[in-house]
Amino acid sequence: TRQDYLSTIEQLLRHIHRGDCYEINFCQEFFSEGAVVDPLNVFLALNDISPNPFGAFYKCHHKYLCCASPERYLKKLGTRLISEPVKGTAARYLQDEKADVASKGRLAASTKERSEHVMIVDLVRNDLSRICIEGSVQVDELFGIYSFPHVHQMISTISGHIKPGFHWTEAIKATFPMGSMTGAPKKKVMELIEQYERSKRGLFSGAVGYVTPEGNFDFNVVIRSLLYNKETGYLSYQAGSAITHNSDAEQEYEECLLKAAAIEATLARL
Repeated sequence: TRQDYLSTIEQLLRHIHRGDCYEINFCQEFFSEGAVVDPLNVFLALNDISPNPFGAFYKCHHKYLCCASPERYLKKLGTRLISEPVKGTAARYLQDEKADVASKGRLAASTKERSEHVMIVDLVRNDLSRICIEGSVQVDELFGIYSFPHVHQMISTISGHIKPGFHWTEAIKATFPMGSMTGAPKKKVMELIEQYERSKRGLFSGAVGYVTPEGNFDFNVVIRSLLYNKETGYLSYQAGSAITHNSDAEQEYEECLLKAAAIEATLARL
């Protein structure tokens, strides 16, 4: 419930205030039991309402993922590794251009959002430095603002060159799970996520992508997604946000609802 969510955020803020962590990505699940849907039609409707560059339709036996993700987790092209973490969200106002531009501007100027974002950029830089040539890790773009159908997002690009002789799997081992869906320091916040989140994330906040025979790859971050178990009828989606020392629990809850808006619109259309 909303009250349960607000109460949990207050507990997480106490962890932050006493120095257990700096930033934690906390997620909540919305679900329906006994749902009967056509997963492919759900995916097509979701991507019609919210087309995004890292969408994916994935099926494993009777379990389905319908994903409209705006976020790249990690890409490898030759020796170059590229990560594009998303952290920072603002509403779109498609019927009011002035309000839409103002919302985008507020996101770009927000001290809170920039503070949350730079923590994740530093975490990604640190992860990449473990498997990249010394001095090759760089921030190609910091605090970029990109507009999607329902939200504006703050996105940065960090890259580096993987060390000679390293297999492509070493890049995954060094960086997964991604910083944008965990927080800092990563190990501690993963323990807190396990403690406080009410449901297991499963494939949510994981990654879907491809690997070429040459060892190049491109993986997304599984967010803005519906998960469906056709055998049991369990239909669910999760939404989260980054909690830092200056987070307001009510605003974080509203951010979760904003991120889920495209999914709710999709379900309303079915």
